[in-house]
Amino acid sequence: MSFFSTILQKLGLKKEEPAATPAPAAPAAPKPVASDKGEKDNVAPAAPAMPKPVVQSAAEARTVAPSAPVTPPAPPAPVKPAVQAISEVDVVKKLAGLAEGTNLDWKVSIVDLLKLLEIDSSREARTELAKELGCPEDLMHDSAKMNVWLHKTVLKKIAENGGNIPQELLD
Repeated sequence: MSFFSTILQKLGLKKEEPAATPAPAAPAAPKPVASDKGEKDNVAPAAPAMPKPVVQSAAEARTVAPSAPVTPPAPPAPVKPAVQAISEVDVVKKLAGLAEGTNLDWKVSIVDLLKLLEIDSSREARTELAKELGCPEDLMHDSAKMNVWLHKTVLKKIAENGGNIPQELLD
């Protein structure tokens, strides 16, 4: 999972992706069987055994046709969860609630925002997030400039993914 996906998930903007379910195994093909003549080059699949015709009476001399072999029903296809539209999440309310009683100012600081979400806020983690979001190279070498760019970009991306971020925080 990408760093930014973790942020979206913590804010309730992205649900955990279900684990991939393995596809049902296809039935095995019948094994080749050599013919009665002992020819090794002529290998053909074994035919299902057919019941012998039944004679009702000598007068009728009627035979009953063998029934078709019964095949089991195919396993049901895996059910995919219905695609849900992203609903707007009140990010401001959520973050304000998390920040209550702390000295963290998520509206100004990317470090505080990450700490509120209980995500690694170390320099290395922020550098990784900045690279993931396409931070310009000239900002990557100045921690303060990178943090300002990163904070604005994260808030903008949250808004693009259904979070309600006030316009004054996006400017």
